[in-house]
Amino acid sequence: MPVRVPSRRQSDHMIPLPEQRGRVLIVDDEPANRSLLVRILTKDGYETDTAANGKEALLALERSKPDLLLLDIEMPGINGFELCTQIKQRPDTRLLPIVLVTGLGDREHRIRGIRAGCDDFIAKPFDSDELQARVRSLVRLKHYTDDLDSAEAILRSLALTIEARDAYTLGHCDRLASYSVELGRHLGLPAEDLSALHRGGYLHDIGKVGIPDALLLKPTKLTSAEFETMKRHTVIGDRLCGELRSLKLVRQIVRHHHELFDGSGYPDGLRGNDIPLLAQIVGVADLFDAMTTDRPYRRALTPEQAVDTLTDEAERGLRRADLVDLFVSLARNGELARSLTA
Repeated sequence: MPVRVPSRRQSDHMIPLPEQRGRVLIVDDEPANRSLLVRILTKDGYETDTAANGKEALLALERSKPDLLLLDIEMPGINGFELCTQIKQRPDTRLLPIVLVTGLGDREHRIRGIRAGCDDFIAKPFDSDELQARVRSLVRLKHYTDDLDSAEAILRSLALTIEARDAYTLGHCDRLASYSVELGRHLGLPAEDLSALHRGGYLHDIGKVGIPDALLLKPTKLTSAEFETMKRHTVIGDRLCGELRSLKLVRQIVRHHHELFDGSGYPDGLRGNDIPLLAQIVGVADLFDAMTTDRPYRRALTPEQAVDTLTDEAERGLRRADLVDLFVSLARNGELARSLTA
């Protein structure tokens, strides 16, 4: 916002101050290049941090939490391609925009940079207008991504709060996420699906925020009318996740993890493979964990009793048989238990 500063000749002269746009980490082994980039970006309202090599850059990432990384390619030790690959493989920095700064304009280096995961290129010598435009665009994208992450984090915190209301379900989300990912991994699902399974483990019952405590904490079995009310949590949860594109796959889990293979589940009565695979996976894991933990109206089953029940449901056509068979195998050989400590 412009700040009004008195002038010797005109007291209402307006002097605009640069807006604080975000933080940029500049990694270059040449001091002159670092200084030039700092001047350009500081003038445009950015905070800056610098590093002279890959090792310093990794430390600076922890220290400054930048919104963008300007990364020189030709550096001693870890070069720009290698550093970009490392950063993009880390879960906590994989969404950090990276611009490779180089005098190398040939096609081979651009392809190598794209394969390393970089988001853009800027050539030396710098065109300050082009640099500012590219930085501004990518920092804006990072802020949008952060907003989505913040919204998802709020939903996850809400889900854990719901879980904490009932001592009998404490730890359920952690276990469900671990079991689901383990089953998905053994099915050979891609990383995007495994991520959705992990997030879905935490958010699957988010819709219970709209269910009265009197039903959630009832120490006896629900009546038919009460169960109809309870079933609404799948639809409520779907609506809560509906505005976030990042939760597109997770929404399937939230809405459909209580569907059954013969069409007798809820809320939509889907049948067979019309039920999304990720929802089927979470449904199997959810039932197993529910059976192997104490509830107000019954004691926990042993793991062997629980897998027998799962097998029986598969034989009766309620669950997809190959999913249940694999899950039972993982339970019996100890891989489910080990996933909780991985």
